[in-house]
Amino acid sequence: MRVTAARLHRVRLPLVHAFATSSHRKAELDHILVELEDASGAIGWGEIASPSDPYYAPETVESCWHIAERYLLPAVLGQEWDEPEQVPRLWAKVRGNQFAKAGVDVAAWVLWSTLRGVPLAQALGGTRAEVTAGVSLGIEPTIDDLLTQVRRQVDAGYPRVKLKIAPGWDVEPVRAVRAEYPDLDLHVDANGIYSESAGHLAALLALDEFGLTMIEQPFAPRNLLAHTRLQRAVETPVCLDESVETLDDLETALSLEALRVLNIKVSRMGGLTAARAAHDLARASGIAVWCGGMHEFGIGRAANVALSSLPGFTLPSDVSASEKYYARDVVTPPVVARRGVVQVPESAGLGHGVDTDLIAATTIATASL
Repeated sequence: MRVTAARLHRVRLPLVHAFATSSHRKAELDHILVELEDASGAIGWGEIASPSDPYYAPETVESCWHIAERYLLPAVLGQEWDEPEQVPRLWAKVRGNQFAKAGVDVAAWVLWSTLRGVPLAQALGGTRAEVTAGVSLGIEPTIDDLLTQVRRQVDAGYPRVKLKIAPGWDVEPVRAVRAEYPDLDLHVDANGIYSESAGHLAALLALDEFGLTMIEQPFAPRNLLAHTRLQRAVETPVCLDESVETLDDLETALSLEALRVLNIKVSRMGGLTAARAAHDLARASGIAVWCGGMHEFGIGRAANVALSSLPGFTLPSDVSASEKYYARDVVTPPVVARRGVVQVPESAGLGHGVDTDLIAATTIATASL
C-alpha cells in the first residue's frame, strides 16, 4: 500500500454546551482532519483532536499542524507498507507529538480497513457489537447547575457520569450528586491539578466515602510516586490518564502500583496502534481499561468506538453521542447512543460517511501534499 496524497483541514465547530475543566473553559473547538489517499483514490480519514492551548498536554493545534505538515505526512507519502502497524515506524525519529501522530495513524488504519473491506473494529481485533458509553461533565457555575446536567444525562440513559473536579470544587459537588444518585456509576477527574499539600490530600481522601468508580489523574503527569502513595491510602481505584503517553510510561506505572484503572486515549497515546498495544499490556496485567475522549468530532469518535470494542474495555468509555457536543457532526450518520449504548459499525473502514460539505463550510485552513 502506498499513500500518494495527503490533506489537512483545520475545522472549527461550536459546542452545544460550554465545557470547563480545572485549567480552562471552551465553547468551540478547532480540530485537524487528516486525509490519506492512495493511488486508487481511496481515502482514509483521521482526526488530530489536540486542545488549542497547552494545558492538558504540551501540544496545540498550531504545533500539531506544523509537525503533521513538516514531518509526519512527508514521512508517509510514497512509502510502501502492508499493515497499519508499520506506519508509525516511518516517523520513528520524531519524538513526542502524540496528538499529531494519532491523526495520521488513525487515517492509515481507516484507509487500510476500507481497502480490505472490513470494519475498523474488526481490523483492530474488536469482539463487541456494542459499546457502553459514559459522559464527562465539566465544572459548572453552581452545584444546582451541575445537578441539572447530571439529570439530563441520566435521563438520556447514560449509566456512568464523570465529574471534573478542582480544589474547592470537589467534595461538595460529589456529595450532592451522590446524594441524588446513590447507585450511579460515578467517577471524578482532576486533570492533574492537585498536589500533596495537606488541604489537597484531605479533599482527595474525603472522596473515598462516596463509592466512586475511580479518581482519575489527581496529580501531575510525571508524579507517579504521589499516585502510588494515594492508591495505598484509599480504597477507590486510582486511574491514570495524562501520566501514560507511551508503553514505557505504562510499564513504569504498573511497576510502581500507581494505578488500578487506565484511561486509554487514542490521541494521547499517538494513535490506534499504540492504544491497542496499551490495551493488551493492561489486560495482561489485570488492569481495567476504558477509552477516554478529547471531545472528538465524529471521525475521532468513531475510531474510539472501534477501539472500545476490544475485550479489555470493561468500563464505560467516553464515546457518547455526537449530539451531546455538536449540533451537526462531520460524519453521517452521527454517532448515536441509545440508553447509553453505541452500536459498533459493521461496514468497512470508519463505518460512517464523511460530511465533506460541512467540512468545507467550517474549515479555516488547509494544506495539501
